[in-house]
Amino acid sequence: MFEFENPFAFLVLLLIPLFYVFRLIGIFKRISFPIILSDWNGHTFDWKKSRVGFSSVLSKIFFFAGFLLVAGALAKPSVQKQENVYTSRGADIIFVVDTSPSMAALDIGSSNRLSAAKQTISVLANEMQGVSFGLVAMASEAALIVPPTQDTASFSERMNAVRIGELGEGTAIGIGLGTAVYHLTSSNAPKKCIVLLTDGENNAGAVHPVTAANLARENDITVYAVALGTQGTVAVEYTDPHTGSVRSGYMDSHFDITALREIATAGGGQCYTAESVPTLTETLNSIARKENVAQTFQIRTITKYYYFEALALASILIAIAWIIRRMYLKEIA
Repeated sequence: MFEFENPFAFLVLLLIPLFYVFRLIGIFKRISFPIILSDWNGHTFDWKKSRVGFSSVLSKIFFFAGFLLVAGALAKPSVQKQENVYTSRGADIIFVVDTSPSMAALDIGSSNRLSAAKQTISVLANEMQGVSFGLVAMASEAALIVPPTQDTASFSERMNAVRIGELGEGTAIGIGLGTAVYHLTSSNAPKKCIVLLTDGENNAGAVHPVTAANLARENDITVYAVALGTQGTVAVEYTDPHTGSVRSGYMDSHFDITALREIATAGGGQCYTAESVPTLTETLNSIARKENVAQTFQIRTITKYYYFEALALASILIAIAWIIRRMYLKEIA
């Protein structure tokens, strides 16, 4: 909510009509000397009234706007907003996202599979307050990109920096799940889960996905699997992060839904398919609702002041008015 903490400061605006009253009665009267300028042939000097008049009016507008902002700055403009400060832990959710080249398939809306996944996850993270989100990127290898955190801005920023092909061209689902399990076992969150988003089959790494899912369940971590994309021939296009070259073409898209169901079953969760952004959104929202827990929180009011911003803008406007009057109109008083 926008408000002024010291609205009485606007009373200084009364100085403007007071100034003109004083000038009208002779106080603060501008000093002027009548003079006629002409050249040797008797031609008098003539102002270009339209341009000069416009410049004079413009300078007055800038000056009064600057004076108004000075008054506004003295009134201490501020914006207040309220946020929830959670006093108890919420759920920990780690997304294991496939970044292999097949995730560049252009069959989910207007973007590729990875972009659709990142966009949907980012929206969910901004909406689910009190939940800690983490990210593991997975291809031939796996890496923890973001540990579980409630800092949604940092989470989204680091997630958006993930690129297709950075971790190789394979799909090591077992290693990706194992990495997520490793970083969740020490968490004291009341609920912990892993959401696997992939469009392929496990074809790399030394850890079997079902083994990793069983390990997750032993540590009270639920595993969900989401199969992204459509089946059949799809277009693929992405920029190789190692060479900078653009790779494009077509591929035969297929995934073993049975294998993904085995992973989800072993992890105590469910398996979903998502062929569009709305379906993926509904899927992730459904998982988040299942894993959500009741939390206690306090409401904190945050106040941001705009005193210096208003004063800086006022200084700029008044400086422009001064430049127009002194340097362009050549006024000396």
